[in-house]
Amino acid sequence: MEEVMATETDTQTRDFTLSEEPIKLFGEWLADATKREVNDPTALALATVDDDGMPNVRMVLLKGFDDAGFTIYTNFESAKGEEMLASRKAAMCFHWKSLRRQVRIRGTVEIVSDEEADAYYDSRPRGSRIGAWASRQSRPLENRFALEKSVAEYTAKFGLGEIPRPAHWSGFRVVPESIEFWHDRKFRLHDRMRFERDPENESWRKTRLYP
Repeated sequence: MEEVMATETDTQTRDFTLSEEPIKLFGEWLADATKREVNDPTALALATVDDDGMPNVRMVLLKGFDDAGFTIYTNFESAKGEEMLASRKAAMCFHWKSLRRQVRIRGTVEIVSDEEADAYYDSRPRGSRIGAWASRQSRPLENRFALEKSVAEYTAKFGLGEIPRPAHWSGFRVVPESIEFWHDRKFRLHDRMRFERDPENESWRKTRLYP
């Protein structure tokens, strides 16, 4: 059977190590992933640490990015929520297997504004908004029925009316101190480029790394 090769875009053939703007480069790579990645191109591994310094990592979805940082939303009473509130630090890793690319982000954490959180919460499906009230995220759950009962109770409580955003549900923005781009090459001689933010003038320093 003849192998069908995907058509490469300009950003796939261009030497990304020449880029001087990491946020713009990330946007280009995310756009490529949106076209090519078979599952969810916004999926990322989010790493945090608990009070004992033990790391935790889980998959979440990116809900926005710009020069200010990379935004996710969650229950502040969940494990990741409590850990980010305590340490105010986190790391992210995007892996787009279909493109053989990876992006790693490390930085400090800030809470998004109420206006941002409200706007995103209101855009969610009604069932997801109910779920934000019904799920005591990361806490022990007796059985599935207990969760379904909680969903039913909140569904009855709000009826067909407005579902306000819970006070414990909002967003975090990871403000990057470093962003590293990785692209697979033959014989594991990969291309790696790390951008580090200069805290004094907010500019980016670029360093090419051994694979």
